Amino acid sequence: MKQFCVFIVILGLTSCEYFNVKKTSSEAILKEELQTFNWDDVDEYPTFSICDSLAVKQEKKNCFEHVLSTHIAKYLQQETIIVSQDINDTIALQFQISEKGVLTLLNAKIDSVTLAEIPNIKTLLNESLDSLPKIFPAIKRRQYVTTEFKLPIIIKMN
Repeated sequence: MKQFCVFIVILGLTSCEYFNVKKTSSEAILKEELQTFNWDDVDEYPTFSICDSLAVKQEKKNCFEHVLSTHIAKYLQQETIIVSQDINDTIALQFQISEKGVLTLLNAKIDSVTLAEIPNIKTLLNESLDSLPKIFPAIKRRQYVTTEFKLPIIIKMN
């Protein structure tokens, strides 16, 4: 009877799931955490020091876009551009801001008429970005991150 009791105890201990420990690797935790991120949104948008006083996230974004588009428009207005026909075009600019705050023009969708009238428009756009004030990059989970965004610029010339 004693041997039978020992056998039952050993059988109970070896078949019990209580003693099995599930190990979770750090890679599995990271993978699960990365799936919960909304990669299309950031905690704070890129900003200029002028926009720091604003508290609401959307207001900071609007301020950043306004400062950038105003700066580009002022630069283009200072340039002497001669055209043979009226131009009324919207240029779609695609930018990237690195985690270090470096702004790069990735793409500019320009109408063929505008490009024919102002062949150096891409050069002018790039030059306008060189004199921008310091940009503070976007923040996601307390880390600086690279972001991309699009900005329309309206060009009207007579």
